[in-house]
Amino acid sequence: MRLLITGATGVAGLAAYRAALADPAIESVTLLTRRPVPSWAKLPPQASEKTKTILHQDFKVYPPALAQQIAAEHDALIWALGRSSVGMSEEQYNELTYETTIAAARALKEAGAGSKEKPFRFVYVSGEHADPTGESRQAWARIKGRVERELPELFQGTNMVSHVVRPSYFFPSKNYPEDRANQRSRTYRALDVVFGPVLANLLPASYTPVEDLGRFVVEVAKGRWPSQALFRNTELRRLVNEL
Repeated sequence: MRLLITGATGVAGLAAYRAALADPAIESVTLLTRRPVPSWAKLPPQASEKTKTILHQDFKVYPPALAQQIAAEHDALIWALGRSSVGMSEEQYNELTYETTIAAARALKEAGAGSKEKPFRFVYVSGEHADPTGESRQAWARIKGRVERELPELFQGTNMVSHVVRPSYFFPSKNYPEDRANQRSRTYRALDVVFGPVLANLLPASYTPVEDLGRFVVEVAKGRWPSQALFRNTELRRLVNEL
């Protein structure tokens, strides 16, 4: 299987990338990214042999040649591009979260991704409490919910299908201290030391181990649960433990 990943320099995307590299069913991984994976990110020895990187600066625009290349050379996409809405205006967060995702989905649709026998899977990493109804008071929930609502509408009558994964709180893995040092500030690292164990042990429905998230989205992209469109965090955690 040929997999495309966005957001590979972020927490969720890097976890998905590592999971894809470790999965023998994934023959190749393409990273669609503004910048290469940083040198501090620890990867398995075969990473360079299995990986192709496409540097792309404007995620709202896809030239037809690029869209056709992506559609022809890949079987699925894990869309993990994004960041916390903290410190962003609603307009900025909408541009980063909604506009980029829908632009990519539309470009792949127009390029004819997938086939009747082998549909192209668009796996969207959303968030627990995202609200497709648009009624939430939280802007991030409305915006992510709008993406969740519009992806399946966009793909009607095509050879593309969308899957939405809603993780809860996650943090860079303790197995990769370099991730924690580079992907989160000292303040957030201190808060995670205090609240991470509380969530993990007392409120597991509000916590997602990042390695589980990475492995799970790869399995969704592979089509393990082909007819299921939405995975809430509690189901994510149950299903990944059954693998």
